[in-house]
Amino acid sequence: MKRFYKEASVSPAGDTFAITLDGRPMKTPQRNPLAVPAPALADAIAAEWAAQDEDIVPASMPLTALAQGALDQVGNERARIVSRIAAFADSDMLYYRADEGQQALIDHQAEHWDPLLEWARQRYDVGFNLIHGIRYQAQPEETVARLTAAVEAQHGFTIAAMLSLVGLSGSLIATLGLVEQAHDTETLWPLVNLEELWQERQWGRDDQAVALRDRKKAEFDAAARFLDLSRS
Repeated sequence: MKRFYKEASVSPAGDTFAITLDGRPMKTPQRNPLAVPAPALADAIAAEWAAQDEDIVPASMPLTALAQGALDQVGNERARIVSRIAAFADSDMLYYRADEGQQALIDHQAEHWDPLLEWARQRYDVGFNLIHGIRYQAQPEETVARLTAAVEAQHGFTIAAMLSLVGLSGSLIATLGLVEQAHDTETLWPLVNLEELWQERQWGRDDQAVALRDRKKAEFDAAARFLDLSRS
């Protein structure tokens, strides 16, 4: 799509902040007003549109996409999306440890993952079953219920960010660490890629895997930034 506007700006709209192009309010794909709860987020989205050249590149506007998702998808299908996120309460990657014959990796996982699980234990008063290997084992019902309630309690814009974060990380615990501002992306990203980084140290670098991880890291950072800006 060619750029069709000269100026992107922000205009107050009741309790929200609308993004406008040449003074005209923008709409989402489902025709909802593109209006967000925080002025800092609105400014950042307007900056994405202002930075476009002759051709508009949607992939270069992750905050816009997340805001559209919050207004369209979460707004219309909140229960389904909450359920998708909360499903990780029963299958978080942090629960799954190496097979018992791989003691060095087990110790490495425990050193780096156990403090994050301990934070969750104390924050939500829950317990976890740790699994060696990949065979599924259910988590305690109370754990799943309390972590699900923590997701359900969030604002729609936070839920939109969480959907992206949990999909990229495979960890609801890590995602809640960001939501609760107990951890940051630079701490969490190596943790949710711990096994891949371990294998890389053992067997050498795979350039394609590194490139994919870097792309996912950029998406992870964008979702975390969206989360922070939506509450500022």
